[in-house]
Amino acid sequence: MRCDACDAEAVVDQPYRRGHLCGPHLLDSVRERVRRELHRQVPGFRGGTIAVALSGGKDSAVALALTRAYFGRRPNVRLVALTVDEGIAGYRPATIERAAELCRSLGVEHRIVRFSERLGTTTDATAERLPRAIPCAYCGVWRRQLLNRGARELGADLLVLGFNLDDLAQTVLMNLARGEVDRLARMAPHRFRQPGLVPRVAPLAPIPEREVFLYARLAGLPFDHGECPHAGRAARNVYREVVWQLEEAVPGTRQALLRTQERLAPLLTGPTPPEAPGRCQACSEPAAGPLCRACEFLAAARNPIIVGPASAPP
Repeated sequence: MRCDACDAEAVVDQPYRRGHLCGPHLLDSVRERVRRELHRQVPGFRGGTIAVALSGGKDSAVALALTRAYFGRRPNVRLVALTVDEGIAGYRPATIERAAELCRSLGVEHRIVRFSERLGTTTDATAERLPRAIPCAYCGVWRRQLLNRGARELGADLLVLGFNLDDLAQTVLMNLARGEVDRLARMAPHRFRQPGLVPRVAPLAPIPEREVFLYARLAGLPFDHGECPHAGRAARNVYREVVWQLEEAVPGTRQALLRTQERLAPLLTGPTPPEAPGRCQACSEPAAGPLCRACEFLAAARNPIIVGPASAPP
């Protein structure tokens, strides 16, 4: 295969657009698509603090590098990488090391927030106490809360997430399959800022996972290849496989799923900001009920006899 833009050998085929690109043109293509996405998701950003969720994997590494490239020349923008340490042995230490290495190479401030310090437990410890529960359920809720809390403590105006096209397509399909259409309106990017919640953006939204991986390798970004030992039990795995099969049979399915969410979200929220969330009675974080999901999971972890959200899928 030859590159569409030159006569060099292609490194990736793109069935969704019936094209092929060589390494240099893939790098240019990803940079341009992310540049346009940031321009679309963050229109007229006048300056402030931007937090980037950095796990140490390929997606967050690319998100940080390209966010820095986009905002790096603005003296009125402070960029901070935010890593959550869930306490997962054999996995998280290596990713934290890669995250720190990337931040040093880019000259980006790096902060780490730890489950053990903020919650008094870890994912591994909770998995031992709740062996029948799906670890991704409570781990994901706690991680999202600590990312939001950490970004808020930094005074961040935005929280950049490393979700790629595959991630978002899976989420859309999962919410539709479960009949949880209202969740589509809460997906990044956020159009409104609600009290206690830092607006999230997803600049890698148009980039397929394979192209994110290739970009990270070709750009020489340090990242860890490891997989969380608890990931095999995630409910998302089913939807990941379905999206792969659909994309193989009908190229462009991922983009179509994302367009579905983008068209439905404004209809679900309307032109005005949604009603402000309530506050958790235990931790004062935003919550839809008396307790936020994070505190419900903590209660279940501390008292395994409780039958509650700890047994629910993520």
